[in-house]
Amino acid sequence: MTSPVVDLRPPANLVSRKAVLFWATRAAIGWVVVLTGEGVWLGLTGWFPLVVVLALTAVVAIAHLAVMPQWRFRVHRWETTPQVVYTQSGWINQERRIAPVSRIQTVDTERGPLERLFGLANLTVTTASARGPVHIHGLDHDVAQRLTQELATRTQATPGDAT
Repeated sequence: MTSPVVDLRPPANLVSRKAVLFWATRAAIGWVVVLTGEGVWLGLTGWFPLVVVLALTAVVAIAHLAVMPQWRFRVHRWETTPQVVYTQSGWINQERRIAPVSRIQTVDTERGPLERLFGLANLTVTTASARGPVHIHGLDHDVAQRLTQELATRTQATPGDAT
């Protein structure tokens, strides 16, 4: 007897639209550091082939900044039900995770300076799993706070010891 094949649908909720600008800004900061370093190197050495390297780096940076944030926004999703937390993440390597509420040990939010500037927060759901915690990045701060409270309440109401 064969088991039926289950085709999981993507989680229902997208992350905040503000995450697109956040991801682009964070990546742009990294590219500015790289391009500045290459520019300083060019200025100090005057080595002409570095102009080509600088130009290629700029092209790659522009392509990355144009594609990556939109791609990540389309892929990153989340959903909670009374029984599970379901996430989909990644932009090159994509991953779907389902964590039973009965296995949740902690629910945390995190906001770095750049996330605070954009009104975003990251949610981490730690479970009794060897795979590690489930992360939802790029949530509106208010949504993350509400979700943290809901998951904490559901976890308290779920029988079991999360091990």
